[in-house]
Amino acid sequence: MRILVTGHDGYIGTTLTPMLLRRGHDVHGIDNAMFRSCSFGSDPQPVGETLLDIRDVEPRHLAGFETIIHLAGISNDPSGDLNPSATDEINHLATVRLAQAAKESGVARFLFSSSCSIYGARGDDELTEEAELAALTPYGKSKQLAEADLHLLADDSFSPVYLRNATAYGVSPRLRGDLVVNNLTGFAVTTGDVYLKSDGSSWRPLVHVQDICQAFVALAECDRELVHDEAFNVGATEENYRIRDVAEIVAQVVPGCDVTMSDKAFNDPRNYRVNCDKLAQRIPAARCAWTVRRGVEELYAAMMANGLTLADLEGPRFVRVEQMLELQRTELLNPDLELITPHGVSQADA
Repeated sequence: MRILVTGHDGYIGTTLTPMLLRRGHDVHGIDNAMFRSCSFGSDPQPVGETLLDIRDVEPRHLAGFETIIHLAGISNDPSGDLNPSATDEINHLATVRLAQAAKESGVARFLFSSSCSIYGARGDDELTEEAELAALTPYGKSKQLAEADLHLLADDSFSPVYLRNATAYGVSPRLRGDLVVNNLTGFAVTTGDVYLKSDGSSWRPLVHVQDICQAFVALAECDRELVHDEAFNVGATEENYRIRDVAEIVAQVVPGCDVTMSDKAFNDPRNYRVNCDKLAQRIPAARCAWTVRRGVEELYAAMMANGLTLADLEGPRFVRVEQMLELQRTELLNPDLELITPHGVSQADA
């Protein structure tokens, strides 16, 4: 199958593309390379690529592809808060334009990387895909709106699918330190403390980056009638945790650690549990293989082997919003979150 992966050079994309290649697929990427310097461990496996802002994709870039896996976008709440209008333009409006162009170009399946954050603050209830959507942040709202508009494009020739990923964790060639499991493990490795910035009472569904990628592979390869215009919570129902329980797991795995809490700790309003049984039952090949404990063990070993420092963990290398702010300070990213090349022209003009 000929597959286009947008955001192929990011945290998920650099893990996903090798999986697709091992399955024998012909893979091409589109990315603006904003986080190419944010490397960890081995370099990602190269694929053919087009360096382009997702807002500038045209139908000619999509010709000949059977499936699009759409990962590109603003990746979390802090980054989304930098410019809420640009976040909507990138995550919502550009997604819809991409899908429209894909439909015109004859792309049959469009797998959209959504998020469980669209459920909002929901307490202890276990949410299925039928739950009311109530996103709280510009990032979450952009994903919610994109799903709604993609649904309007679904027909006999164009099949959108919505993967509502739980909060990711795990090792990737483009490691992120701003994800809760990665962050807690990183602080344990670099400071000896498992540092809680909230009171730890909030629930999160957690999923390893490799399990997210396996879900994308399985949904790209399965029969259309199983997934057409359907939403799937991506994770495992038993992998919902309170943040304080994750901290305890990290303290058990990383030797000599203590759980500490900020003196300004707060109750995080983003609080939700999700039921992921639909995906596991409908598409058995998408069942999750990882647990948080196993993921923390993997992260600990990799962070020790690669000499992770606190400056790396908290700075532009592994915190997406810090990288974006650094690019703005050096005038390589404009206020509309458009990357400027070293030659002073936009990616659209390059």
